Amino acid sequence: MMLSSKQIELSTARGDSVPVGQTSGVYLPEESRAERLIAVGLFLLSFIYLCIFRRYTLIDPDEGIVLQGAQRILDGQVLYRDFFSFFTPGSYYFNSLLFRVFGDSFMVARTAVAFMGAAFCVITYVLARRVCSRQIALLVTGLMTITTLPIRFMVLHNWDSTLLTSLSLYCAVRWLESSHRKWAFATGSLVSLTGLFEQSKGAGLLLGLGLGFLIIALGGLQRKLFARARMVALAIGLTWPLAVTVIYFAGQHALMAMLAGWLWPLQHYSTANRVPYGYQNLSDNALYTIFLSGSWGIRAVQVLAMSPSFWIPVLPLFGVALLPRLVVGIQRRHHARPEWAYYVLVSSTVSGLLFSVVVVRADIVHFIYLQPMFFLVLAWLLDGRNIRGPVIRRLGPVLGFCVALSLLTMATPLLLRAAGPHHTLLTRRGAVNTSITDTVIEQIQAHVAPGERILIYPYAAFDYYLTGTYSPTRFEYYQPGMNTREQSQEILSELKAHPVRVVLFEPDFAKHIRDSWPNTQARDLVSDPVADYIARAYRSCASANTADNFHFLFMVRKDLTCP
Repeated sequence: MMLSSKQIELSTARGDSVPVGQTSGVYLPEESRAERLIAVGLFLLSFIYLCIFRRYTLIDPDEGIVLQGAQRILDGQVLYRDFFSFFTPGSYYFNSLLFRVFGDSFMVARTAVAFMGAAFCVITYVLARRVCSRQIALLVTGLMTITTLPIRFMVLHNWDSTLLTSLSLYCAVRWLESSHRKWAFATGSLVSLTGLFEQSKGAGLLLGLGLGFLIIALGGLQRKLFARARMVALAIGLTWPLAVTVIYFAGQHALMAMLAGWLWPLQHYSTANRVPYGYQNLSDNALYTIFLSGSWGIRAVQVLAMSPSFWIPVLPLFGVALLPRLVVGIQRRHHARPEWAYYVLVSSTVSGLLFSVVVVRADIVHFIYLQPMFFLVLAWLLDGRNIRGPVIRRLGPVLGFCVALSLLTMATPLLLRAAGPHHTLLTRRGAVNTSITDTVIEQIQAHVAPGERILIYPYAAFDYYLTGTYSPTRFEYYQPGMNTREQSQEILSELKAHPVRVVLFEPDFAKHIRDSWPNTQARDLVSDPVADYIARAYRSCASANTADNFHFLFMVRKDLTCP
């Protein structure tokens, strides 16, 4: 492969045509035609693979939060003013724009998720390739692609914010390499946009990148990065998305409601959602099935498939531990190596993102959301240039084999589940595939008109979107311990003022709380005034089950007859 003079100067690619004795530096895959073709191929292959998962769904209630919010916006409502959210607005308005341009359907939103996954693939590859061989960069990228999104292939604010996080890191690395102010502007813009899609992730990203550039500045070799023109470009990039957002919501008379929504998680979210580091979100029944049921061979395979969920949370800790070593490198003059600044910037970003996870909810799912960045650390462990100790270098092949085996074992049932035989459910937002029949959606569509207001309580926002119905209140869901008592009373007041004809009620919802939100305080479970009102004012007509095997009662007002 022919290399330009700049590539020769910066190349670290083992096996590439570089001068004899070249052992350090940062390889720039963007300057190689072969690498660009590989990146395009990775995007296409990963997109095709992820499209297998588009139509399959567990009817997870979380997926409906953004989708139903986007639907409300399409109908002319304004976020925060007309309906509640504690997320920043990016995901809602992004999906609303997708629906307006490409059509209002579930498949449009899911196709966008597959596109994001393909973009993760390319960004992870080109960042890993800078200090790793092509083989290892491809291996880690492929393993990331077949496990990250398929574990939770849903329309969530977590995935689009992760894409923006990945792009932010990429632009920051390009700014580090070129010192061009366009990369400073792009970095600032994407960091700000990340915060507008998920505030905690944006804060962690800003903290990590800021720390990284500070360490690099103390190294004294990258002073041109912080020239006045680049700082101005960075400041403009950070400012304009926030300015546009403030102007829009102020114009909709919703600025104070927006600010209250952004600050709401600081007081309410973390208490009920705080879990131990790497928490698995598994019920007692799931634990028994994995570890105690079946033959020893089946148990071994199940444990192997589960094993990545135990070691993936460890990966970012290596990135955190690397930072002090890199800082010490300033005194030892190791920072003179061209790849030193790259390692500093990526390690500090990983550290900042880990901080955002620990502060918000440190369960395995939130580590999976950031896997495109955390797997860069895995690539370094397997083949990082001038970063591995002798023990890690010797164990590299064994580590690579074990990692690949565990991730492939994890990926196989995910693929089989999505590609295997299904029950096809025809919803008002398009056909979806489920493992078992979802009689809740069938009941709603059989007896409730499109656009009708019904109450699905306490937590099943996805059913609103798929059935084309709406909540009678500002809330799509209610989670005890996170949502407040005042909000419960607000739901009750609106329901009493405008009684709906139909209620879908899950009487056993409290059973999920111990598994999903184990830190929920007992005082928040003592009574539920909305559930008490439903029991007094509504009669049960039929029972129904979701595709995730949750049990609901189909209820109508007591002054009406069952359909």
